[in-house]
Order: sequence, then C-alpha cells, then structure tokens
Amino acid sequence: MSRRFVVSLLVLVMALSLSPAFSAVKNSAGRVLPPDAAPLEYQVLRVMSQPATTLDWFISVYKRTNEANNYFGEPLVRLNKNFEIVPAAAKSWSVSKDGLTWTFYLDKNIKWTDGTPLTAEDFVFSFQLAADPKHGWDFAWFYSPIKNWDKAVRGEVPPSAIGVKQGKDPYTLVITTEYPAPYLPMMMLYSTPLSKKAYEKYGPYYNNDPKTSVSCGPYVLEEWTKDKQIVFRINKNYGGRVKPYLEKIIVTFGDPGTSAFKAYLAGEIDICGYSNSQIFTPADLEVIEKDPELSKQFHQGFGDFRTFYLGFDCYNPPFNDLRVRRAFAHAIDKEAIVNTIIKKQGIVAYGFLMPGFPGSNPEGLKNIITYNPELAKKLLAEAGYPDGKGFPALDMWVRADLASPTVVAAANAIGAMLKKNLGIDVKITVKETKTFMDALNAHKLQFYLVSYGMDYLDQSNMLGIWVSTGRHAWKNDRFDRLVKEASALLDKKKRDEMFKEAEKILVEDVGGIFLWHQTPGALWKPYVKGKDLEPDKYGITALHWPGIEGVGTTIFSIYISKDVLKYRK
Repeated sequence: MSRRFVVSLLVLVMALSLSPAFSAVKNSAGRVLPPDAAPLEYQVLRVMSQPATTLDWFISVYKRTNEANNYFGEPLVRLNKNFEIVPAAAKSWSVSKDGLTWTFYLDKNIKWTDGTPLTAEDFVFSFQLAADPKHGWDFAWFYSPIKNWDKAVRGEVPPSAIGVKQGKDPYTLVITTEYPAPYLPMMMLYSTPLSKKAYEKYGPYYNNDPKTSVSCGPYVLEEWTKDKQIVFRINKNYGGRVKPYLEKIIVTFGDPGTSAFKAYLAGEIDICGYSNSQIFTPADLEVIEKDPELSKQFHQGFGDFRTFYLGFDCYNPPFNDLRVRRAFAHAIDKEAIVNTIIKKQGIVAYGFLMPGFPGSNPEGLKNIITYNPELAKKLLAEAGYPDGKGFPALDMWVRADLASPTVVAAANAIGAMLKKNLGIDVKITVKETKTFMDALNAHKLQFYLVSYGMDYLDQSNMLGIWVSTGRHAWKNDRFDRLVKEASALLDKKKRDEMFKEAEKILVEDVGGIFLWHQTPGALWKPYVKGKDLEPDKYGITALHWPGIEGVGTTIFSIYISKDVLKYRK
C-alpha cells in the first residue's frame, strides 16, 4: 500500500467524520445527544398534571403541578436514582465542628435568564419569604431545624432573624440550625430559589407569564394557557453541571386519576403514573397485565416511601379519647382493603415508615393494632358510644390531588367498615388540595384520609411531621422529645433505637391509622430512554422519586430515541 494512498484514505476518513452525516448532534443547550436519539424536533416529553396556580416551591407547595415542576430555580442539591444527593447550585458544602453551621459554596456559572447571577441573596430572600407569617406558606413547618425558624413563622421574631445568611461573599450561603442536623443537606433538595429581583419587580407570580418569567434552572416558560397546558423550553444558557437532553416538556392539564391512562393509550402522553401517584384502577392493572406490550412498559417501584393514613383532631371530642381512636383502628380491615382495592399498588402498613426506609420496623409494630371488630365495639362502648349511639356524624375529607378512583374506593370501603362494625355513619368528601391543607395545617380537620411521602431519606423527616409543632392535631410529649433528640444525634445505633421507640408510641397512641404503603407503578413509552430509567444499584427499574421534577437527576437523563418514529405521527 503506497504512502500516497494511506494519506488519501486518512483525509477521506477525517472529512467524513466532520461531515453533517457523521458529526455529533447537539441540542439547543449544546449537549450532545446519544447516538440512538431522535432528531431534535422529537425531543419533546408529554405528561399530564392537575392544573396549577404557581410553579414555584416558595410560593406554594400544594398549588403547583404534581410532577413537572422545580425547573426555574436551581436547588442547592439534587437526588439521583440511588437516593444519593449530588451538587447542584452548591458546588460543595461543609459543616462546623459543633454541627450547627453549614456553609454552601455556590456555582458562579449559574445565572438567571435576565443576566443576573444566582447568589446567596436569592436564597436568603426565598427562605425569609417562606418564614414570613404574612406570606402564609403552606409548607412552613418543613424547615423547623433552622435557627429561629419556628419563632419567625409564629411572628415572634422577624423573618430576617432566621439562620439563613450570606457568608463572606455573594457566592457563600450559611445556614445555622437550632441543634445538630446531620440531614440538613438532604433537606436542601427543596431549596429552588426565587429571583429576588424578579419578585420585587413583578410580584409573586412572575413565573406565570413568559414575558416576566425568569429562570436559572434547566427550563424556561414558553407557554402557560390556563386550564389547557404549560410548555417548558430548554434554557439555552443554563449554567448547571449537566444540561438536559429534552428540548421541550409539555404538561397537559387534566385529572391524572381519571384521564392519564386513557391519554397514554391514545398516544397523547409519554409517561403515565408518577413516582408518588396511585392512578391505576384494578381494571387498568388488569388491562396492563394482559397486554404483552403494555406489560413491558409497566415498571413498579417504591416511589417516595409514601404511606396512606387516617388522621384525627385529637384535641377535641370525640377523637381526644384514645378508646375512640383505637376502636376505629381495630374496626378497619387493612388487609382486605389492600387485597381487594389497592392490590399491586400497595402493601399493608403497620407503622408510618415503609419497609426499606431507614429505621423501619414493620415486624415490631405488626401486632399492636390488628383487625378486631369485637374489641372495637367494646372500646367504643366504654367511651360512651354503644353501637355508635350518640356518636356525631362524620365527614371524611380526602385530598383532591390524591383522590384517584382507587383511593376513593378505599375511602368508601373504610366508611362501610365503620358503619358495619361500629354503627357510625361516614360521609366521604373530596376536598380541593389547598383548602384541605389549610385546614390540616390549622388543626381544623376532624377526620381525613391523606398520605405523606419522604422529602429526604431520614426518619427525622417522616416522623418529624408528627411532632406537635407539625401539621397534625395530636400531641405526645415523649414522642416529641424522642424525635427531637434523635434528630440531633450522630450515633446511628442510638438514633435508630430512639426513632423506633417514637414510632411505636405513634402507633400505640393512634396518632393516625396507617393503612397502606404505596408501591406505585408507571408506564413509559419504549422510546423514552435515559440512564435514570435503567436499573438502580439495587437492580430496580422504576421512575424513582422525585420523578421528572427539577430537584432530581432523571429529567437530565431522559431523551427520546429514534423508536419514536414508529409511534408518533
């Protein structure tokens, strides 16, 4: 082979590699798409959500979309599919020797779309707004470990007194806690800030209009058509560590519990069933199981370790009497509810912590509250209500965003059991989410069915919502003390023991009746690909919590493969 031929061949190879047919395809943010990715115009993900009135965490938690959110602000950290926190707005962080002061070092590459850099000032502003009782934030209990937080929420000190400050420079954020909180970085998963500049110029709903919306996150607002849809477009100037693949995300408004599966079958959406939802009816699951294609597209996981439960107003009659609460608990056949209604989408709950969650103790709690109608009748009679006589009529509220046909069927089954076993009439009312949460947080709900899933992977989060400063009208001094002391401990063994004792108190004192732990399933089309949709370190393939929210890494790994050409017209 001549030298001239070899040189000519090399020139040809180089020319081909640089030609459009062989060059890597980049999206609008400059990220190279995977080799099997569809053309850019197909890099659109379609989902369904209930309507929203805001998309910003610090404006309202319960008025947002239920899945596609947290795209406009860069949180300090994110969660990957293995439930590990990874850097986001914070490149790194450190803690003082006494465990009280956390310092987060911000990424200087992240800027708002108006050109303003993301600084500690935006985080300080956002946290102070959330702590301001005038704002009336619907998740104000969450940051209780932060210094002076509870006092600010109660109006005892100004919001400026909370332990969230700028450090030595605009790119250093310092958070001080009331007691050592080793889990604080995990809490910062939920820290997507507002733009102080945009808020002060346009008001709290500046992100509802593309003309005023400002983002430092992976997506910007392209369209918001009331009662129809929201369209997110990739932020071309996103300065985060990893840029997303998808060019657009289209959120169609609807009721996922009644419409999402139909829309999925019709090819109108690409994902159905999210990391913390229970939208499939038993009939839907039967259709999925019998269909060879759908069964391949269905993936089941453990979501956000969510527990569905009944709650009470334990401060006032009749539920201030433990005998009444225990009577209700013994009158409900949880196994029957799971076996006949929930089926594959849940397992029976014996406590608040789902098996697999750190410190869970299902075997130790299993026999505390059992189905025993005779004991239930006896306890109710001892409380002064023989056969339910004289017991006030009950209205069981069910939160609207959780009220899928399956959950409503479970609520009706519970009502029937209470009527049969205790002679008590129960009305079931589905209540708008914000109205429900306002009443719950104000301790004005007498009887209700709701659920809760983790915000971060630690017992302090799940059990912490039951302390008397939280959202429930139930108080047990020893429980409060155990949770608060355990939360501050670094000794894992002692910490776990204290949390187990606290959960046992919660079950014995019937702070709530724990019904089932959710094991949600999700469908996604064969052309929806991404590393976060592949098996995790435990070998589980699922749309892990937090799903496609901007506080997780999944939305950065998802792309649309060339297989889409077989499905979309």
